[in-house]
Amino acid sequence: MPTMPKLTNLEYYQMIQAVLLVIGLWKLMEKCGEKGYYALIPGYRYYKLGEIAGRERDGIACFVFEIARFLLRVAYPVIPDESSPEFFVALIILAVMLILVIYQIRVISGLCFTFNRRKWWIVVWLFFDWLMFMIWGFFKQFQPVNRGVDDDDNLLAGTKPFHVQYGSQDETADTGLQVQLKERTVNDFGKKRYLLKDIYFTIPVNSLVLLLGGSGSGKTTLVNAVIGYEKANAVIRLNGENVYENYDQMKYKIGFVPQQDLLRQTDTVYNTLHDAAKLRLPVQVSRRKSKERIQEVMDVLGLTAGKSGLVSKKSGGQKKRISIGMELISDPDLFILDEPDSGLDGVIARELFEKLHDIAHQGNVVITITHTPDRVADLFDKVIVLARDSGRVGRLAFYGSPDEARKFFGKDTMEQIVMAVNKKEEGGEGRADEFIAKYAELQAGQLTQAEPQETEITEDEQ
Repeated sequence: MPTMPKLTNLEYYQMIQAVLLVIGLWKLMEKCGEKGYYALIPGYRYYKLGEIAGRERDGIACFVFEIARFLLRVAYPVIPDESSPEFFVALIILAVMLILVIYQIRVISGLCFTFNRRKWWIVVWLFFDWLMFMIWGFFKQFQPVNRGVDDDDNLLAGTKPFHVQYGSQDETADTGLQVQLKERTVNDFGKKRYLLKDIYFTIPVNSLVLLLGGSGSGKTTLVNAVIGYEKANAVIRLNGENVYENYDQMKYKIGFVPQQDLLRQTDTVYNTLHDAAKLRLPVQVSRRKSKERIQEVMDVLGLTAGKSGLVSKKSGGQKKRISIGMELISDPDLFILDEPDSGLDGVIARELFEKLHDIAHQGNVVITITHTPDRVADLFDKVIVLARDSGRVGRLAFYGSPDEARKFFGKDTMEQIVMAVNKKEEGGEGRADEFIAKYAELQAGQLTQAEPQETEITEDEQ
Protein backbone atom coordinates (compact mmCIF):
# COMPACT_ATOMS: atom_id res chain seq x y z
CA MET A 1 0.00 0.00 0.00
CA PRO A 2 1.60 3.30 -1.13
CA THR A 3 2.27 5.83 1.56
CA MET A 4 1.30 9.50 1.29
CA PRO A 5 4.26 11.85 0.96
CA LYS A 6 4.91 13.84 4.09
CA LEU A 7 4.29 17.56 3.95
CA THR A 8 6.94 19.98 5.08
CA ASN A 9 6.20 22.63 7.69
CA LEU A 10 6.15 25.29 4.95
CA GLU A 11 3.57 23.32 2.98
CA TYR A 12 1.40 22.91 6.10
CA TYR A 13 1.60 26.66 6.69
CA GLN A 14 0.68 27.45 3.07
CA MET A 15 -2.28 25.07 3.24
CA ILE A 16 -3.60 26.71 6.42
CA GLN A 17 -3.15 30.13 4.84
CA ALA A 18 -5.17 29.05 1.77
CA VAL A 19 -8.00 27.74 3.98
CA LEU A 20 -8.10 30.91 6.09
CA LEU A 21 -8.04 33.03 2.94
CA VAL A 22 -11.09 31.23 1.56
CA ILE A 23 -12.96 31.50 4.88
CA GLY A 24 -12.24 35.21 5.21
CA LEU A 25 -13.20 35.91 1.58
CA TRP A 26 -16.37 33.82 1.97
CA LYS A 27 -17.55 36.00 4.85
CA LEU A 28 -16.53 39.21 3.09
CA MET A 29 -18.45 38.21 -0.05
CA GLU A 30 -21.57 37.50 1.98
CA LYS A 31 -21.18 40.81 3.83
CA CYS A 32 -21.20 42.56 0.46
CA GLY A 33 -24.29 40.70 -0.79
CA GLU A 34 -22.44 38.24 -3.05
CA LYS A 35 -22.38 34.44 -3.06
CA GLY A 36 -19.87 33.19 -0.50
CA TYR A 37 -18.71 30.29 -2.68
CA TYR A 38 -17.16 32.79 -5.14
CA ALA A 39 -14.22 32.71 -2.72
CA LEU A 40 -13.46 29.16 -3.87
CA ILE A 41 -12.81 30.20 -7.49
CA PRO A 42 -9.28 31.54 -8.08
CA GLY A 43 -9.22 34.54 -10.41
CA TYR A 44 -12.97 34.95 -10.45
CA ARG A 45 -13.00 35.95 -6.78
CA TYR A 46 -10.84 38.96 -7.55
CA TYR A 47 -13.18 39.84 -10.40
CA LYS A 48 -16.05 39.92 -7.88
CA LEU A 49 -13.94 41.94 -5.47
CA GLY A 50 -13.31 44.37 -8.31
CA GLU A 51 -17.08 44.74 -8.81
CA ILE A 52 -17.57 45.36 -5.08
CA ALA A 53 -14.82 47.98 -5.11
CA GLY A 54 -15.99 49.74 -8.29
CA ARG A 55 -12.82 48.46 -9.97
CA GLU A 56 -14.40 46.06 -12.41
CA ARG A 57 -11.88 46.50 -15.18
CA ASP A 58 -9.04 45.81 -12.74
CA GLY A 59 -10.96 42.74 -11.55
CA ILE A 60 -11.21 41.52 -15.14
CA ALA A 61 -7.46 42.01 -15.55
CA CYS A 62 -6.87 39.99 -12.36
CA PHE A 63 -9.02 37.18 -13.74
CA VAL A 64 -7.16 37.13 -17.07
CA PHE A 65 -3.67 37.15 -15.56
CA GLU A 66 -4.63 34.58 -12.91
CA ILE A 67 -5.72 32.20 -15.69
CA ALA A 68 -2.51 32.96 -17.61
CA ARG A 69 -0.39 32.23 -14.55
CA PHE A 70 -2.25 28.94 -13.93
CA LEU A 71 -1.77 27.77 -17.52
CA LEU A 72 1.91 28.65 -17.48
CA ARG A 73 2.48 26.80 -14.21
CA VAL A 74 0.65 23.73 -15.55
CA ALA A 75 2.72 23.77 -18.72
CA TYR A 76 5.98 24.41 -16.82
CA PRO A 77 5.60 23.06 -13.26
CA VAL A 78 9.35 23.32 -12.69
CA ILE A 79 11.03 26.65 -13.26
CA PRO A 80 14.04 26.07 -15.56
CA ASP A 81 17.46 27.27 -14.46
CA GLU A 82 19.56 29.87 -16.23
CA SER A 83 21.36 27.28 -18.36
CA SER A 84 18.08 25.96 -19.79
CA PRO A 85 16.99 27.16 -23.24
CA GLU A 86 13.53 27.62 -21.70
CA PHE A 87 14.74 30.05 -19.08
CA PHE A 88 12.81 32.86 -20.75
CA VAL A 89 9.63 31.04 -19.65
CA ALA A 90 10.58 31.82 -16.07
CA LEU A 91 10.82 35.49 -16.97
CA ILE A 92 7.38 35.38 -18.59
CA ILE A 93 5.89 33.73 -15.48
CA LEU A 94 7.56 36.32 -13.28
CA ALA A 95 6.22 39.17 -15.44
CA VAL A 96 2.68 37.74 -15.36
CA MET A 97 2.83 37.39 -11.57
CA LEU A 98 4.10 40.96 -11.18
CA ILE A 99 1.34 42.38 -13.40
CA LEU A 100 -1.23 40.29 -11.51
CA VAL A 101 -0.06 41.70 -8.18
CA ILE A 102 -0.29 45.26 -9.55
CA TYR A 103 -3.90 44.78 -10.59
CA GLN A 104 -4.70 43.04 -7.31
CA ILE A 105 -3.29 46.04 -5.44
CA ARG A 106 -5.60 48.29 -7.46
CA VAL A 107 -8.57 46.13 -6.45
CA ILE A 108 -7.53 46.20 -2.77
CA SER A 109 -7.13 49.98 -3.03
CA GLY A 110 -10.72 50.19 -4.23
CA LEU A 111 -11.83 47.92 -1.37
CA CYS A 112 -10.21 50.28 1.11
CA PHE A 113 -12.44 53.04 -0.22
CA THR A 114 -15.49 50.79 -0.27
CA PHE A 115 -14.95 49.86 3.41
CA ASN A 116 -13.84 53.41 4.27
CA ARG A 117 -10.42 52.22 5.46
CA ARG A 118 -6.96 53.71 5.08
CA LYS A 119 -4.76 52.37 2.31
CA TRP A 120 -2.08 51.08 4.66
CA TRP A 121 -4.20 47.91 4.66
CA ILE A 122 -2.60 47.24 1.27
CA VAL A 123 0.65 46.52 3.12
CA VAL A 124 -1.17 44.02 5.36
CA TRP A 125 -2.62 42.35 2.26
CA LEU A 126 0.80 42.11 0.58
CA PHE A 127 2.23 40.04 3.44
CA PHE A 128 -0.82 38.48 5.11
CA ASP A 129 -3.74 38.54 2.67
CA TRP A 130 -5.56 35.85 4.65
CA LEU A 131 -5.36 37.96 7.83
CA MET A 132 -6.82 41.02 6.16
CA PHE A 133 -9.77 39.10 4.72
CA MET A 134 -10.41 37.32 8.02
CA ILE A 135 -10.56 40.64 9.86
CA TRP A 136 -12.68 42.37 7.22
CA GLY A 137 -14.95 39.37 6.90
CA PHE A 138 -15.63 38.62 10.59
CA PHE A 139 -15.34 41.96 12.41
CA LYS A 140 -18.65 43.87 12.46
CA GLN A 141 -17.03 47.30 12.36
CA PHE A 142 -15.81 46.52 8.82
CA GLN A 143 -18.82 47.26 6.60
CA PRO A 144 -19.06 48.28 2.90
CA VAL A 145 -20.22 51.90 3.05
CA ASN A 146 -19.34 52.91 -0.52
CA ARG A 147 -20.42 49.79 -2.37
CA GLY A 148 -19.66 49.91 -6.09
CA VAL A 149 -18.06 53.37 -5.87
CA ASP A 150 -14.36 53.92 -6.44
CA ASP A 151 -12.23 56.86 -5.45
CA ASP A 152 -11.17 57.13 -9.10
CA ASP A 153 -14.19 59.01 -10.42
CA ASN A 154 -13.29 58.43 -14.07
CA LEU A 155 -13.95 54.69 -13.79
CA LEU A 156 -17.69 55.40 -13.80
CA ALA A 157 -17.57 58.02 -16.56
CA GLY A 158 -20.07 57.34 -19.30
CA THR A 159 -21.65 54.23 -17.78
CA LYS A 160 -24.94 55.81 -16.66
CA PRO A 161 -26.04 58.65 -18.94
CA PHE A 162 -28.62 61.12 -17.69
CA HIS A 163 -31.96 60.10 -19.16
CA VAL A 164 -34.00 62.47 -21.29
CA GLN A 165 -36.84 61.64 -23.68
CA TYR A 166 -36.44 62.87 -27.25
CA GLY A 167 -39.12 62.83 -29.86
CA SER A 168 -38.78 61.23 -33.29
CA GLN A 169 -35.86 62.57 -35.32
CA ASP A 170 -36.80 61.49 -38.86
CA GLU A 171 -35.48 64.44 -40.83
CA THR A 172 -34.78 64.36 -44.57
CA ALA A 173 -32.96 67.60 -45.40
CA ASP A 174 -31.55 67.62 -48.93
CA THR A 175 -29.09 70.44 -48.26
CA GLY A 176 -26.79 71.32 -45.40
CA LEU A 177 -25.46 69.05 -42.68
CA GLN A 178 -27.82 66.63 -40.96
CA VAL A 179 -26.59 64.86 -37.82
CA GLN A 180 -28.60 62.05 -36.25
CA LEU A 181 -26.23 60.59 -33.69
CA LYS A 182 -27.80 58.03 -31.39
CA GLU A 183 -24.64 57.21 -29.47
CA ARG A 184 -20.86 57.07 -29.63
CA THR A 185 -19.52 54.39 -27.32
CA VAL A 186 -16.32 52.55 -26.49
CA ASN A 187 -15.72 49.21 -24.80
CA ASP A 188 -13.54 49.57 -21.73
CA PHE A 189 -12.57 46.17 -20.31
CA GLY A 190 -15.93 44.75 -21.32
CA LYS A 191 -17.93 47.71 -20.02
CA LYS A 192 -19.88 49.89 -22.43
CA ARG A 193 -19.14 53.56 -21.96
CA TYR A 194 -20.93 56.44 -23.66
CA LEU A 195 -18.93 59.34 -25.04
CA LEU A 196 -21.87 61.02 -26.79
CA LYS A 197 -25.60 60.37 -26.79
CA ASP A 198 -28.66 61.80 -28.55
CA ILE A 199 -27.13 64.49 -30.75
CA TYR A 200 -29.66 65.65 -33.36
CA PHE A 201 -29.51 68.81 -35.46
CA THR A 202 -29.64 70.04 -39.06
CA ILE A 203 -27.44 72.94 -40.18
CA PRO A 204 -28.57 74.73 -43.36
CA VAL A 205 -26.09 75.88 -45.98
CA ASN A 206 -24.71 79.43 -45.70
CA SER A 207 -24.06 78.90 -41.98
CA LEU A 208 -21.09 79.77 -39.81
CA VAL A 209 -21.58 77.66 -36.67
CA LEU A 210 -20.01 77.98 -33.24
CA LEU A 211 -19.43 74.71 -31.36
CA LEU A 212 -19.42 75.45 -27.63
CA GLY A 213 -18.77 73.23 -24.63
CA GLY A 214 -16.51 72.85 -21.63
CA SER A 215 -13.61 70.46 -21.26
CA GLY A 216 -14.76 66.86 -21.67
CA SER A 217 -18.11 67.77 -23.21
CA GLY A 218 -17.32 65.83 -26.40
CA LYS A 219 -16.58 68.56 -28.95
CA THR A 220 -13.64 66.71 -30.55
CA THR A 221 -15.50 63.39 -30.39
CA LEU A 222 -18.47 64.94 -32.19
CA VAL A 223 -16.25 66.47 -34.87
CA ASN A 224 -14.50 63.14 -35.44
CA ALA A 225 -17.87 61.41 -35.76
CA VAL A 226 -19.22 64.00 -38.21
CA ILE A 227 -16.20 63.88 -40.53
CA GLY A 228 -16.13 60.06 -40.40
CA TYR A 229 -12.74 59.78 -38.69
CA GLU A 230 -14.26 57.89 -35.75
CA LYS A 231 -17.66 56.57 -36.75
CA ALA A 232 -20.55 56.54 -34.30
CA ASN A 233 -23.96 54.89 -34.23
CA ALA A 234 -25.25 57.69 -36.40
CA VAL A 235 -26.49 58.87 -39.75
CA ILE A 236 -24.51 61.84 -41.07
CA ARG A 237 -25.78 63.43 -44.29
CA LEU A 238 -24.11 66.24 -46.18
CA ASN A 239 -26.33 67.79 -48.88
CA GLY A 240 -28.39 64.60 -48.89
CA GLU A 241 -25.42 62.21 -49.21
CA ASN A 242 -24.66 59.69 -46.46
CA VAL A 243 -21.12 60.43 -45.28
CA TYR A 244 -20.46 56.98 -43.80
CA GLU A 245 -21.87 54.97 -46.70
CA ASN A 246 -20.10 57.04 -49.37
CA TYR A 247 -16.99 58.01 -47.46
CA ASP A 248 -14.53 57.54 -50.35
CA GLN A 249 -16.35 60.25 -52.31
CA MET A 250 -17.54 62.41 -49.40
CA LYS A 251 -14.09 62.85 -47.84
CA TYR A 252 -13.23 65.27 -50.66
CA LYS A 253 -16.24 67.40 -49.67
CA ILE A 254 -15.12 67.75 -46.03
CA GLY A 255 -12.29 69.97 -44.84
CA PHE A 256 -10.78 69.90 -41.36
CA VAL A 257 -8.19 72.31 -39.97
CA PRO A 258 -6.66 71.18 -36.66
CA GLN A 259 -5.51 73.57 -33.95
CA GLN A 260 -1.84 72.84 -34.69
CA ASP A 261 -0.52 74.25 -37.97
CA LEU A 262 0.99 71.41 -40.05
CA LEU A 263 3.11 73.44 -42.43
CA ARG A 264 6.55 72.99 -43.94
CA GLN A 265 8.33 76.15 -42.92
CA THR A 266 10.83 76.06 -45.81
CA ASP A 267 8.18 76.05 -48.55
CA THR A 268 6.67 79.09 -50.20
CA VAL A 269 2.99 79.87 -49.78
CA TYR A 270 2.26 78.95 -53.39
CA ASN A 271 4.14 75.64 -53.24
CA THR A 272 2.33 74.75 -50.02
CA LEU A 273 -1.04 75.23 -51.68
CA HIS A 274 0.16 73.53 -54.86
CA ASP A 275 1.16 70.41 -52.91
CA ALA A 276 -2.20 70.51 -51.09
CA ALA A 277 -3.99 70.66 -54.45
CA LYS A 278 -2.18 67.55 -55.65
CA LEU A 279 -3.29 65.70 -52.51
CA ARG A 280 -6.82 67.08 -52.09
CA LEU A 281 -8.14 67.48 -55.64
CA PRO A 282 -9.43 64.45 -57.60
CA VAL A 283 -6.96 63.05 -60.12
CA GLN A 284 -9.21 63.96 -63.07
CA VAL A 285 -8.82 67.69 -62.36
CA SER A 286 -6.58 69.24 -65.03
CA ARG A 287 -3.42 71.20 -64.27
CA ARG A 288 -5.07 74.40 -65.55
CA LYS A 289 -8.11 73.92 -63.30
CA SER A 290 -5.81 73.19 -60.37
CA LYS A 291 -3.88 76.44 -60.88
CA GLU A 292 -7.14 78.38 -61.18
CA ARG A 293 -8.37 76.88 -57.91
CA ILE A 294 -5.11 77.75 -56.12
CA GLN A 295 -5.41 81.36 -57.32
CA GLU A 296 -9.06 81.53 -56.19
CA VAL A 297 -8.13 80.33 -52.70
CA MET A 298 -5.25 82.79 -52.41
CA ASP A 299 -7.54 85.64 -53.50
CA VAL A 300 -10.24 84.68 -50.98
CA LEU A 301 -7.76 84.45 -48.09
CA GLY A 302 -5.63 87.43 -49.05
CA LEU A 303 -2.49 85.39 -49.73
CA THR A 304 -1.77 86.44 -53.32
CA ALA A 305 0.58 89.33 -52.54
CA GLY A 306 2.94 87.18 -50.50
CA LYS A 307 2.62 83.90 -52.39
CA SER A 308 6.39 83.71 -53.12
CA GLY A 309 7.41 84.23 -49.51
CA LEU A 310 8.51 81.45 -47.19
CA VAL A 311 5.98 80.08 -44.72
CA SER A 312 8.50 80.54 -41.89
CA LYS A 313 8.50 84.32 -42.52
CA LYS A 314 4.73 84.68 -42.19
CA SER A 315 2.85 85.91 -39.12
CA GLY A 316 0.63 83.69 -36.98
CA GLY A 317 -2.52 84.95 -38.68
CA GLN A 318 -1.07 84.37 -42.16
CA LYS A 319 0.04 80.85 -41.24
CA LYS A 320 -3.48 80.08 -40.04
CA ARG A 321 -4.89 81.33 -43.35
CA ILE A 322 -2.42 79.11 -45.21
CA SER A 323 -3.61 76.12 -43.16
CA ILE A 324 -7.19 77.01 -44.03
CA GLY A 325 -6.24 77.38 -47.68
CA MET A 326 -4.78 73.86 -47.77
CA GLU A 327 -8.20 72.43 -46.89
CA LEU A 328 -10.18 75.00 -48.86
CA ILE A 329 -8.44 73.89 -52.07
CA SER A 330 -10.91 71.05 -52.56
CA ASP A 331 -13.87 73.46 -52.16
CA PRO A 332 -15.45 71.43 -49.34
CA ASP A 333 -19.16 71.65 -48.60
CA LEU A 334 -18.40 71.14 -44.90
CA PHE A 335 -15.49 72.97 -43.28
CA ILE A 336 -14.53 72.38 -39.63
CA LEU A 337 -11.84 74.32 -37.78
CA ASP A 338 -10.49 73.65 -34.29
CA GLU A 339 -9.54 76.94 -32.61
CA PRO A 340 -8.46 78.77 -35.77
CA ASP A 341 -7.93 81.95 -33.72
CA SER A 342 -5.61 80.33 -31.17
CA GLY A 343 -2.71 82.69 -30.45
CA LEU A 344 -4.13 85.53 -32.55
CA ASP A 345 -4.98 89.00 -31.24
CA GLY A 346 -8.52 90.37 -31.46
CA VAL A 347 -8.19 92.33 -34.70
CA ILE A 348 -6.52 89.53 -36.67
CA ALA A 349 -8.91 86.94 -35.20
CA ARG A 350 -11.90 88.98 -36.33
CA GLU A 351 -10.46 89.33 -39.85
CA LEU A 352 -10.03 85.55 -39.94
CA PHE A 353 -13.60 84.90 -38.86
CA GLU A 354 -14.92 87.40 -41.37
CA LYS A 355 -13.15 85.33 -44.05
CA LEU A 356 -14.79 82.18 -42.64
CA HIS A 357 -18.16 83.93 -42.63
CA ASP A 358 -17.72 84.75 -46.32
CA ILE A 359 -16.71 81.16 -47.09
CA ALA A 360 -19.77 79.83 -45.24
CA HIS A 361 -22.11 82.18 -47.12
CA GLN A 362 -20.96 80.85 -50.46
CA GLY A 363 -23.23 77.82 -50.02
CA ASN A 364 -21.18 75.96 -47.39
CA VAL A 365 -21.38 74.89 -43.74
CA VAL A 366 -18.48 76.06 -41.56
CA ILE A 367 -18.16 74.84 -37.95
CA THR A 368 -15.57 76.32 -35.61
CA ILE A 369 -14.41 75.67 -32.06
CA THR A 370 -13.04 78.67 -30.21
CA HIS A 371 -12.39 79.50 -26.56
CA THR A 372 -12.89 83.23 -27.13
CA PRO A 373 -16.26 83.33 -28.93
CA ASP A 374 -17.61 86.65 -27.70
CA ARG A 375 -15.21 88.80 -29.71
CA VAL A 376 -16.77 87.41 -32.93
CA ALA A 377 -20.18 86.22 -31.67
CA ASP A 378 -22.09 88.51 -34.06
CA LEU A 379 -20.63 86.66 -37.07
CA PHE A 380 -22.15 83.28 -36.19
CA ASP A 381 -25.43 82.07 -37.67
CA LYS A 382 -25.87 79.07 -35.36
CA VAL A 383 -24.61 77.84 -31.99
CA ILE A 384 -24.23 74.23 -30.84
CA VAL A 385 -23.80 73.78 -27.08
CA LEU A 386 -22.54 70.45 -25.77
CA ALA A 387 -22.55 69.61 -22.08
CA ARG A 388 -21.41 66.71 -19.94
CA ASP A 389 -24.36 65.30 -17.99
CA SER A 390 -24.32 63.82 -14.49
CA GLY A 391 -23.29 60.48 -16.00
CA ARG A 392 -20.35 62.19 -17.70
CA VAL A 393 -21.74 61.75 -21.20
CA GLY A 394 -21.59 64.43 -23.90
CA ARG A 395 -25.12 65.63 -24.71
CA LEU A 396 -26.77 68.34 -26.77
CA ALA A 397 -27.79 71.21 -24.49
CA PHE A 398 -28.83 73.62 -27.25
CA TYR A 399 -28.84 74.28 -30.98
CA GLY A 400 -30.09 77.50 -32.53
CA SER A 401 -29.13 81.10 -33.25
CA PRO A 402 -26.89 83.09 -30.89
CA ASP A 403 -29.84 85.26 -29.80
CA GLU A 404 -31.94 82.18 -29.09
CA ALA A 405 -29.04 80.71 -27.10
CA ARG A 406 -28.78 83.80 -24.89
CA LYS A 407 -32.52 83.71 -24.25
CA PHE A 408 -32.56 79.93 -23.62
CA PHE A 409 -29.76 80.07 -21.03
CA GLY A 410 -30.65 83.50 -19.66
CA LYS A 411 -27.10 84.73 -20.26
CA ASP A 412 -25.59 87.72 -22.01
CA THR A 413 -22.43 86.11 -23.44
CA MET A 414 -21.31 82.83 -24.96
CA GLU A 415 -18.70 82.37 -22.24
CA GLN A 416 -21.40 82.68 -19.58
CA ILE A 417 -23.35 79.95 -21.38
CA VAL A 418 -20.37 77.60 -21.16
CA MET A 419 -19.99 78.36 -17.45
CA ALA A 420 -23.67 77.58 -16.89
CA VAL A 421 -23.22 73.96 -18.04
CA ASN A 422 -19.74 73.42 -16.61
CA LYS A 423 -19.34 71.52 -13.34
CA LYS A 424 -19.10 73.50 -10.10
CA GLU A 425 -15.65 72.13 -9.39
CA GLU A 426 -14.55 73.68 -12.70
CA GLY A 427 -15.86 77.08 -11.66
CA GLY A 428 -19.20 76.64 -13.44
CA GLU A 429 -22.80 76.53 -12.27
CA GLY A 430 -23.28 72.78 -12.66
CA ARG A 431 -26.61 73.08 -14.50
CA ALA A 432 -25.87 70.74 -17.41
CA ASP A 433 -28.65 68.23 -16.64
CA GLU A 434 -31.17 71.06 -16.31
CA PHE A 435 -30.45 72.51 -19.74
CA ILE A 436 -30.10 69.12 -21.45
CA ALA A 437 -33.56 68.15 -20.21
CA LYS A 438 -34.98 71.59 -21.04
CA TYR A 439 -33.72 71.44 -24.62
CA ALA A 440 -34.96 67.86 -25.10
CA GLU A 441 -38.40 68.91 -23.85
CA LEU A 442 -38.35 71.90 -26.20
CA GLN A 443 -37.47 69.69 -29.17
CA ALA A 444 -40.10 67.10 -28.31
CA GLY A 445 -42.72 69.88 -28.08
CA GLN A 446 -41.75 71.31 -31.45
CA LEU A 447 -41.96 67.88 -33.07
CA THR A 448 -45.40 67.31 -31.57
CA GLN A 449 -46.63 70.63 -32.93
CA ALA A 450 -45.20 69.79 -36.35
CA GLU A 451 -47.13 66.50 -36.60
CA PRO A 452 -50.28 66.75 -38.73
CA GLN A 453 -53.46 66.84 -36.65
CA GLU A 454 -56.28 64.45 -37.49
CA THR A 455 -59.67 66.16 -37.89
CA GLU A 456 -63.10 64.62 -37.75
CA ILE A 457 -65.24 64.82 -40.87
CA THR A 458 -68.80 65.96 -40.15
CA GLU A 459 -71.86 64.68 -41.98
CA ASP A 460 -72.28 68.07 -43.69
CA GLU A 461 -68.74 67.88 -45.07
CA GLN A 462 -69.40 64.38 -46.34
